[in-house]
Amino acid sequence: MTLAQQLQMVVRGEVMADEATLETYSRDASLFRVCPQVVVFPRDVDDVKHLVKFVRKEREAGRHISLTARAAGTDMSGGPLSTSIVMVFTRHMNHLREIGPDYAVVEPGMYYRDFERETLKHNLIFPSYPASRELCALGGIVANNAGGEKSLSYGKTERYVRAVKMVLEDGEEYEFKPLTLAALEAKKRLHSVEGDLYRKLSKLVFDHEEELKLAKPQVGKNSSGYALWNVYNRERGLFDPTQLIVGSQGTLGIITEITLGLVRPKPHARLLVIFLNDMARLGEIDEAVLAHRPESFESYDDHTFNIALRFLPQLAKQMGLGMVRMAWSFLPELLMALRGGAPKLVLMAEFTAESDEEAEAQAHKAEAALKPFDLRTKVTASEAENKKYWTVRRESFNMLRHHVRGKRTAPFIDDIVVRPDLLPKFLPQLYAIMERYPITYTIAGHIGGGNFHIIPLMDMSDPKSVEIIKKLGAEVYALVFRYKGSMSGEHNDGLIRGPYLEQMYGERIFGLFKEVKKIFDPFDIFNPGKKTEVNSAFALTHLDMGA
Repeated sequence: MTLAQQLQMVVRGEVMADEATLETYSRDASLFRVCPQVVVFPRDVDDVKHLVKFVRKEREAGRHISLTARAAGTDMSGGPLSTSIVMVFTRHMNHLREIGPDYAVVEPGMYYRDFERETLKHNLIFPSYPASRELCALGGIVANNAGGEKSLSYGKTERYVRAVKMVLEDGEEYEFKPLTLAALEAKKRLHSVEGDLYRKLSKLVFDHEEELKLAKPQVGKNSSGYALWNVYNRERGLFDPTQLIVGSQGTLGIITEITLGLVRPKPHARLLVIFLNDMARLGEIDEAVLAHRPESFESYDDHTFNIALRFLPQLAKQMGLGMVRMAWSFLPELLMALRGGAPKLVLMAEFTAESDEEAEAQAHKAEAALKPFDLRTKVTASEAENKKYWTVRRESFNMLRHHVRGKRTAPFIDDIVVRPDLLPKFLPQLYAIMERYPITYTIAGHIGGGNFHIIPLMDMSDPKSVEIIKKLGAEVYALVFRYKGSMSGEHNDGLIRGPYLEQMYGERIFGLFKEVKKIFDPFDIFNPGKKTEVNSAFALTHLDMGA
């Protein structure tokens, strides 16, 4: 009996092992191609429980199979790729269970676009949505500890996860949420898998409390490693295991339900758009804008700008405009490019308020603060004009991914973070490294948080590309670590960054990460080969060289 046949006897959902299905789920938005053995579409929590119990029993008998959860597959790190069993949640486990006055309860397979459509009916949003908001799902957002354009003022996913239900290695579902110390002691007294987990995890966290505080990356956002330093909040007297689950990339258990905090968005927004030709004073400009507390502060470079002009028809379709209207809306930028060339960097500071007049006033006040820098700036006059710039920023990766012939997007240094005040020193060194390699690349990102998405365009059929990925990746991450930054602000580790985790955190903290994995997953059931066990040779041999 094949594995697929065995699994079909275990679950009610579909089990597929045909060539087309396996090929579809062998890729995400990363550089990798890893073909699974079987793809399962669990119908409900019972299916998940049965799968975990089956795999645990088989592993105890010496059979090397495992479970990897997958939502929408927009991951850029290779996180949901596996050679064993891939569980896809978007087909069945995609329901919104409840919306309260400031929260929602949702299954991991619900697409963010559908989720937001429902929350907006209550004038609520989940503010930590990524640029892939039209494509991604909630399970991946939580598993990666995603962030996005609003994270500057609202924070990342970790701030909004109030509770998580997860199936552990015994095949049972448990709820994780913040606990008082008294509630933690009650959990520790349980004679069960849950009690054992809390006993071991609390000991690890409390024994290494000071060490973990020092290990926390000194940046505004981080998705690398396990966030052990966030589990115990001494000031509030809370022990919160959800902080460990968020960003764990499905390596600790299978998430089945998420309770998310929601916020009421401000109804009006204006953008201050800054066209920067010389980045020598970028750090000062960054500080000047941030002093006026924009809700978002984003950026994209000249390569992205030129690609946007090149793909105006696709952008027009994305914005729901005709080509003539779209071209007319970009006329000022076209004229600017013809007169003085494309700006090296376009910065977008969004100011939001309860009235349009207030939002406009905030934007103009920040614009006035930039006069000493002698920059080209503009404050948008309408929501439609805002949308034009946001579409370029949000769609830059998709434009590159789907419309550039002969080369493909190669996200391997796509999520670096350093403190914004260090940018004047950091960026020249970064550009010096990049210039040593014969590649075209785009840079976009969250300038307000010092988080940059560098996306090279490469011919992956060229064997030299593998060497460039190895050498350039190592150089860029070494530079980031010298500045006490993080290699991932929001995209997480997966196959592409996992090999650098020990270098980033050091042997001792990396050892604690390994202990966490053993506490939650002693049988190595959940997404093995990620976080603490990444094999760089496996990663390199699974680069999608035919793409």
